[in-house]
Parts: sequence; C-alpha cells; structure tokens
Amino acid sequence: MSDDLICVGAIAGAFGVQGEVRLKSFTAQPEDIAGYGPLSLEDGTQSFTATITGQAKNGLTAKLSGIRTREEADALRGAQLFVARTKLPSLPDDEYYHADLVGLDVFDTGGAPLGRVRAVLNHGASDLLELIVPGSAATVLLPFTKRNVPTVDLASRRIVADPPEGLMPEG
Repeated sequence: MSDDLICVGAIAGAFGVQGEVRLKSFTAQPEDIAGYGPLSLEDGTQSFTATITGQAKNGLTAKLSGIRTREEADALRGAQLFVARTKLPSLPDDEYYHADLVGLDVFDTGGAPLGRVRAVLNHGASDLLELIVPGSAATVLLPFTKRNVPTVDLASRRIVADPPEGLMPEG
C-alpha cells in the first residue's frame, strides 16, 4: 500500500482570470491539501504545488504552480489530484483512509461473507460502506459505526460487521 496514490482532491474549474482554480478537498481539514507536497494527476503527466488563496462555494480557491491563465485552469476541470500514500499522516487506531477500506471483504460475526467494500460514501451525517453483495447486482449501504463494524483488520484485508436487522438482502 505504501506506493499507492491517494486521491486528496479535485479541480472544479477556474476561479477568476489569473489562473486560480476552485478546489474540492477530500482531506479531513480542507486546507491541509496544500501541505501534502506536490499534487499530481493520476497518470503522473502533471504535478503542482498548491497555495490556498481563499474559500469558494463548496470548496477552496487555490493557485497551482505552472497554471497562469483562466484557460489553463479551466482545462483542468474535473481532474483529480493525488499524493503518494506515504505523504499522508499516520492515523490513530480506529481511523482509516477511505482508500484503505475499498476492496476489503466483509463478513458477519459468524464468519459468513456479506460482501466486498465498493466505496466509502459520506453524504453529511457519517460514513457509509457501499457493499457489493455476493451473487447479486444489489449493493447495500452499511453505516460505518463501531456498533455496525466492530472490526477492521487491514493486515488481513477483512472487516467484521454486525449489520442492523433487515439491512442485508435475504439469501
């Protein structure tokens, strides 16, 4: 995992006429995105140092190194920004980077498979694990709380879950 790239933000478009961008930050403290070192596109073709210049609706405004015009900034609209996993701070126990949870197998407390984590979503209240249910096209949204998810074992790449009654489809 140490060489993995982690998405920490995305460019929402140009801001003003001096090459600034509107920046969506996916870090716990949005302004911290500028402190993780160079931000690069996933394919590695461009990297930038970011200087936060202010706040905008639903995000920040920032100056990216090498971007001087509105047209250059707007050409990056929708681009995701990545850093090496090793640049991120280590987390305390019971805190996880979303990227570390995606792809983990999920089992119930009796060891029966419940699914695999497809994504970690947050729509404001708390994190949800989107599970792909085995043998089905269905997905289930499992609230990512200590009660519902008592064990996350990154070393074994597995999660033990105790989902609320009726959440999982009947097999």
